[in-house]
Amino acid sequence: MHLVFATSLVPCGAPETGYEIANAAVLDALERAGVRVSILGFVWPGKQALEPERTVVLDAVDVTTDGASTGQKLSWLATAMRKRLTFASAKLRSVTPDTVEAALGKLGPIDGIILNSVQFAGAFEKLLTRWPYLYIAHNVEHVSAHENAKAADSFFTRYLFQREARLLRDLEARLCERARFVFTFAEDDREKLGVAAPERSAALPLVTRAVPPSPLKTRKPLYDAALLGTWTWAPNMIGLRWFLDEVVPLLDGKLDIHIGGRAPEGMAKAYPAVTFDGRVPDAQEFVSAAKLVPLISRAGTGVQLKTIETFELGLPAVATTHSLRGIASIPHNCIRADEPKSFANALLEAASKPLPLVDGRDFHRDQIRRLDAELAKGLAALRDVQLGAAA
Repeated sequence: MHLVFATSLVPCGAPETGYEIANAAVLDALERAGVRVSILGFVWPGKQALEPERTVVLDAVDVTTDGASTGQKLSWLATAMRKRLTFASAKLRSVTPDTVEAALGKLGPIDGIILNSVQFAGAFEKLLTRWPYLYIAHNVEHVSAHENAKAADSFFTRYLFQREARLLRDLEARLCERARFVFTFAEDDREKLGVAAPERSAALPLVTRAVPPSPLKTRKPLYDAALLGTWTWAPNMIGLRWFLDEVVPLLDGKLDIHIGGRAPEGMAKAYPAVTFDGRVPDAQEFVSAAKLVPLISRAGTGVQLKTIETFELGLPAVATTHSLRGIASIPHNCIRADEPKSFANALLEAASKPLPLVDGRDFHRDQIRRLDAELAKGLAALRDVQLGAAA
């Protein structure tokens, strides 16, 4: 079976973002299943495709909003309004549908398409849905957009997120309705997308690496707690604000807390009770230097890859229920807490009486086993379409 993995950003090197890590896990699983996969999409400016022999690059596009100029943002917005696209899909209209169709033609006969997330699918919906397809919903995007609208601090930003939410709700409904099978990364997302029936969808467990890390046998923690993430992304910021505003004050300065990753300018000055380290050279080394990892997600859909990475490393954690979505087997060194007081108390207790490390290889093996089993369900649905057409 020859499938095209249609994705906004093709693999360009070692995966770094959550989106890239999830893509790598799915592509590895497709390879284990014996599927021939071609990759179609865009690259970051200045980057090259990791696997050029099976990748068709449409254009180089920087899809980040934060670093874009005002002119670029207005251009994206104009395209979105004119073509009735979401803002995220409008960023990919640097090429025409004819260009995408010609690129697909160069790949030879294909049996189906894997629509990887909603952005690329939304930009070229009519074209990409001509083939039988599987749809991978990284998140329930209209829910995330609605949450972002509620958290917005200006009327214009709120309006833009509300517009995104309306368009995404309808787009996701269309993509799910016509898909041969839908994959999510969290069980709850199947129901939110209206495809909870087992013959319509499955949740894919994920891993953050092909090979599990070696167990952390001994270590000397340098600080009490470490958080790592891209804090400029709205759902992550909602969790971080909750932690800084409602949990940290209850700790009375008793814990040394370090926060790694890109954060909005001025945040370090606003919260002197914690240390902002910015971008860290080695994510694993950074979190492993802490006694425990607070997992603080409060918004968004899909799965929290930072949670998966923490469990693969066997690190102790205090986690909100929302941080644990999509995780079937929760290690015994993870404490669940949802209210600020209970979360703060759990942090203090875990730091004073350190929770043990566990062997994360067991968690990793279980995730791989279940990933392969769930992926096989969607591939079988696509094969049934082929057999029906042949008959």
